[in-house]
Amino acid sequence: MSLIRLINDENHFQGELQSSGTKLVVVDFTASWCGPCQRIAPFFEELSRKYPKAVFLKVDVDKCGETAALQGVSAMPTFIFYRNKTRVDKIQGADPTSLESKIKQHYTAEDGEDVDSSLQGHMDLTPFFMEGQCEALNESDEHPLKHCLSSSEGFLESDCDEQLIMSLTFKQKIKLHSVKIKAPKDKGPKNIKFFINQPHTLDFDSALISKPVQEIELTPEDLEGNPINLRFVKFQNVHNLQLFIQDNQGGADTTQIDYLQFIGLPIPTTDMSEFKRVTGKKGEGH
Repeated sequence: MSLIRLINDENHFQGELQSSGTKLVVVDFTASWCGPCQRIAPFFEELSRKYPKAVFLKVDVDKCGETAALQGVSAMPTFIFYRNKTRVDKIQGADPTSLESKIKQHYTAEDGEDVDSSLQGHMDLTPFFMEGQCEALNESDEHPLKHCLSSSEGFLESDCDEQLIMSLTFKQKIKLHSVKIKAPKDKGPKNIKFFINQPHTLDFDSALISKPVQEIELTPEDLEGNPINLRFVKFQNVHNLQLFIQDNQGGADTTQIDYLQFIGLPIPTTDMSEFKRVTGKKGEGH
């Protein structure tokens, strides 16, 4: 029995996105006359069984022209990835390696699992980082920022002293609900200042004297990876987030963070350049 859901029309498509909640949704925009589409179809079927916590949909662009046009699909096959009804990625072409690589990138351990009731309706915001515009001041060369943004990469550690400044830019504006931190109880962060939408990365002197959106003092128990709620009303329109870690729990020479995760919601945006009519004739490759 196939695990792939075939879409009938735009209402059906939106309904599937809605009911999928924060699960990863992988959509194959295809056509019966498209040779590459038919060649990759068995592999797409295989992926739906290999990654059962994600939702796999198939859209025939001839039957669902409205959906294809609204999603900016102009070549087949196109694969678009969604979470919480928000697009997180897109690739074109029948390349099995690229397709599975993208699924691995966005497929998380939390897909399909029960979520803390306080986090219902929210999601991991990691896929929305603009990686080239994320940095940490005073990071160790051996243990940089990117290591703590993945649960399998290692850890972030400060270099010269216990202080760190992390600057994180998102691909689109987000609403930030909470943060999860895993760190050693002696070297984990203690006092953190949160700043949003700064025009540039703060230096340490500025961070010390500037007023943050929120300041929190963590306990060793807060460093076990449980959600730490923020003042949600203060984080409703965030494009850039900066964290200033002033000290750590045990007065150690350096601060260490094993894993840092942000929970919230992306704010949907519309890119008018993607509103294209699906063109071409049957029997004609795109």
